[in-house]
Amino acid sequence: MKKILATLAFASLFLSCKTAISPATKNNAEVKVSINLTDVKEDKVQVTVFAPKTNQDQVTYSIPKIIPGTYSNDNYGRFIEELKAYDSKGNLLPITKTDDNTWSIQTAKKLSKITYLVNDSFDTEKGSDFGQGDVFSPAGTNIEAGTNFMVNMHGFVGYFQDKKEVPYRVTITHPETLWGATSMTDLDAKNTTDEFVVSRYGELVENPVMYSKPDYTTFNVDGMDITIAVFSPNGKITAESITPEMKKMMIAQKTFLGKINANKKYTVLLYLSSMKPNDAKGFGALEHPTSTTVVMPETIPLPMLQEQMKDVVSHEFFHIVTPLTIHSKEIQYFDYNNPKMSEHLWLYEGVTEYFANLFQINQGLISEEEFYTRINEKIAQANSMNDTMPFTTMSANVLEEPYKTQYLNVYQKGALIGMCIDLIIREKSEGKRGILDLMHQLSLEYGVTKPFEDKELFEKIVSLTYPEVGEFLTTYVSGPTPIPYATFLSKVGVGTSKTKVAENVFVKGQNPYININPQTSEVFVLPNIELNAFFTKLKLQGGDVIVSINNEPFTKDNIFEIVTKSQEWKENDPITLKIKRNGKEEIINGNIALSYEEKETFSAQDASKKNLKEAWLKG
Repeated sequence: MKKILATLAFASLFLSCKTAISPATKNNAEVKVSINLTDVKEDKVQVTVFAPKTNQDQVTYSIPKIIPGTYSNDNYGRFIEELKAYDSKGNLLPITKTDDNTWSIQTAKKLSKITYLVNDSFDTEKGSDFGQGDVFSPAGTNIEAGTNFMVNMHGFVGYFQDKKEVPYRVTITHPETLWGATSMTDLDAKNTTDEFVVSRYGELVENPVMYSKPDYTTFNVDGMDITIAVFSPNGKITAESITPEMKKMMIAQKTFLGKINANKKYTVLLYLSSMKPNDAKGFGALEHPTSTTVVMPETIPLPMLQEQMKDVVSHEFFHIVTPLTIHSKEIQYFDYNNPKMSEHLWLYEGVTEYFANLFQINQGLISEEEFYTRINEKIAQANSMNDTMPFTTMSANVLEEPYKTQYLNVYQKGALIGMCIDLIIREKSEGKRGILDLMHQLSLEYGVTKPFEDKELFEKIVSLTYPEVGEFLTTYVSGPTPIPYATFLSKVGVGTSKTKVAENVFVKGQNPYININPQTSEVFVLPNIELNAFFTKLKLQGGDVIVSINNEPFTKDNIFEIVTKSQEWKENDPITLKIKRNGKEEIINGNIALSYEEKETFSAQDASKKNLKEAWLKG
């Protein structure tokens, strides 16, 4: 998973073992589930679970406490109400709720079915509490009768403790006007009923469905059928509008991965939030073996949405390599209610994030300068966190403090760990091999159904590479020593340099130049502060109300959208502002002036290592 904008970041840790089953054959041992999206009452959905026969006197039914990739205890059982158990004659059976997510059912030999109501998580989000109460939106659920249902299965369907490995047959009834986007195959031809069969509970969790008015595109990339499905509540964004950039990106990713990826189907589910109080606020994505769920604000301008989609979807797509193919036993046999976490988030999240950036320079989607800027930003962010906390220790204990607050470092230092390993392998192999080759070897050594032992991974990596890689892992990944990044970048002739970067006209760092009047919803220039070149050139003053910019109203309702657009403004572009000063409106015509900040970055400096650098970036 990857959280962006106002939220944190993560990725899925679990891959289902997909034992082949015949979808046409109904199995008495399977768990049958019915989800009713047609008769929604008080924003709640009715779920019925038909239990397989059991010889036990007591069974437990659980909704997940945590799912792979979220790294937080979200307790999805808190969204369940009125859970009841029945025998075949409709008589109630005694049940006991043993914790937030688990129910114990007595006289289980008579159990025929259980029923309950499901609330959605989007309604409960505060927007700043992810991992501390809020469910991260791409892992959450939405119930909007007749309009949209985000069916992340773990929020609707649980498991019997002894039945996680049996097939699940899920029937979903829905309004005829809504279509379900998913990578699963619908076995029911009716327009109001979908039927899905999966081999086990773990596979069900990895297959979300988004129901909404049909808005999707399909295309094929090198044998992979790809679907892009979009829910935009006000119709601002369509699947067609983002597909060209998504197709370009996925062609580049498939080319970069080469023989590692063999997926035949992939679905991107994009939910655009209205930003209303009861709508999603956790922006980012969560990956699955054959799909990705993405949540973004609908107000985001299309060019920026395309850029964000390129970054977050590419990150999720690269999880196909790890942990969806290469993973430990902690992931293969994931415990949804009492998980043991793996030591190797540097691999699952870090290497994945590194690939999400490396492939863009490798395939010509970004410039070398932009790639170095990204690396420098990751170094700065990694240095701002606890740089002496051993990464393996943090990973294994990521659900608890003080390790939990360091989780975001998997996308910073974790990616840099991947970069350094890549540079070591490039240097030792004289440019012939890199970390992508290592991932290919590990995928052959392990794979979808063959996990590794956490404690044995470093030894295996050394056997496939060089002793120097082992020394790096011991010193900088499982050890407390901060990484000297400049030393590793110098292996390919890259060193530090300075560059000038344009600042946002409305915000410097965490300090804004504007604010919102809570009584009038007007946007005004903050008084008694030093204004930047944008404000001074246009002769704006503290206390001025900015009524509109280029004839577009500027209020609290679209402040995010306009501030985001301003990041695309260029020096000397013409601009027209309507302001209100001392109660009187004025029109200001002028040109944009930007302020610049000198920042440290990297650049190629040693020409003698040009070939090695090219092998690293383009090989």
